[in-house]
Amino acid sequence: MNETLKVLETRRSCRSFKPDMIKEEELKAILRAGTFAATGMGKQSPVIIAVTDKAMRDEISEANRKIGGWDEGFDPFYGAPVILIVLSDKNVPTHVYDGSLVMGNLMNAAESLGVASIWIHRAKEEFDSDFGKAILAKLGIEGEYEGIGHCALGYAKEPLKAPAARKDNYIYYI
Repeated sequence: MNETLKVLETRRSCRSFKPDMIKEEELKAILRAGTFAATGMGKQSPVIIAVTDKAMRDEISEANRKIGGWDEGFDPFYGAPVILIVLSDKNVPTHVYDGSLVMGNLMNAAESLGVASIWIHRAKEEFDSDFGKAILAKLGIEGEYEGIGHCALGYAKEPLKAPAARKDNYIYYI
């Protein structure tokens, strides 16, 4: 089978990561792949924030936990040491689709390199808050950005589950 198709069929969300930091060359390759996602009219509306600093990662995790309403101590990023946050320029009509394609590229690139991933939501709420806006200001990111998602990255603690069978009525032909 073609390697690209194999990655697309075998990638699964990871919910238990080792604490080990991923290799820098893997992170750079994953980030680069994200920048090549298709975007509406080629406008490249998304930005990616790569969080590798543990203290900041833990602050973002705590903000996400509070938004999600989980009990104290729960980590919505499942211990992943790297969080890639995708945001998109709200002034571009296709910004949500653009950011979603970036998320897909990030997860598929990670899988191709043996790095586990999971898409974690609530980035919209985080970056609508003062907490998220302060992160953007600290980074010098100006404009109206909407949080699309977090791509949590790391090495899986245990083998991931096999894919579920595809539903019968997934595809229709005309």
